[in-house]
Amino acid sequence: MKKAIDRRILLAAAGVVILIVLFLVLPIPGSSEGTDGDRLIVAVSIVPQAGFVEAVGGDKVEVVIMVPPGASPHAYEVTPAQMVKLSKAKMYAKVGSPVEFELTSMGKLIAANQNMLVVDCSEGIQLLDMHDHEHDQEHDTDQEHDHAGPDPHIWLSVRNAMRMVQNICAGLVEVDPDNRVYYEQNCADYLEQLHELDSEITEILSGVENRRFIVFHPAWGYLAHDYDLVQIAVEQGGKEPDIQYRMRLIDEATEHDIRVVFLSPQHPARSAQAIGDAIGGQVVRIDPLAEDFIDNMRAVASAMREAMQ
Repeated sequence: MKKAIDRRILLAAAGVVILIVLFLVLPIPGSSEGTDGDRLIVAVSIVPQAGFVEAVGGDKVEVVIMVPPGASPHAYEVTPAQMVKLSKAKMYAKVGSPVEFELTSMGKLIAANQNMLVVDCSEGIQLLDMHDHEHDQEHDTDQEHDHAGPDPHIWLSVRNAMRMVQNICAGLVEVDPDNRVYYEQNCADYLEQLHELDSEITEILSGVENRRFIVFHPAWGYLAHDYDLVQIAVEQGGKEPDIQYRMRLIDEATEHDIRVVFLSPQHPARSAQAIGDAIGGQVVRIDPLAEDFIDNMRAVASAMREAMQ
């Protein structure tokens, strides 16, 4: 009798052990790798891409941003907590242009999650050469102020943003084909908004005669290219300007009656303010890394129109 009871106790205990093991080993519905609840985890390099992914993915995605708000993609290093989150991502949308963060970190990010789809947002976009300063003809032989190479800031063009959004949509459809119609409809709706924004900015800047603007960091070359503007940068090859170059900037600003120096929130104001004081003007902040792309680009265009008038 006692042996029979002991056997039943042992069998019951074994059953409990089996249930515990199954609970630990088997995946919980809705929490499989690559999802957070019912949402797909998508990683991006910079904040504006998060806005693009959310516009297309809607409530079916959770976005992980590698370079968080307020940080610069020229110097940021990911944290261990970000790497843990990245390891669960189903897709990574990289900028694809030579953004310094991706040049230094992309290999490590992919190694952390070799199963995620990597989408190149720059596919189909023609990269422009970067110039720290658009020289007057007499200064063309002075090479020390040129910063050769492709301009990485492709997202600061409404027309490029349209292509980036399409590339993101294609990636989401690939990793989550069951929601293809949802993603493609969201993509079409957002592209329509971007087309309207492009027309609006064209109209905002159409009446401006003095089409030169000064900016601390040369992030706005694609916008200048789209709308026939001339970007003049304070930075020299990513560094503070020397005194000779600073004097040339002041002379050029005086010659073209430029009274505003644009500065991003990610950069210190000292040199920009010195130029602004010297030309009797002001420093105006514009953000190249805002998440709300449409409102931000509209605000930037309006600020440039006011400055160039």
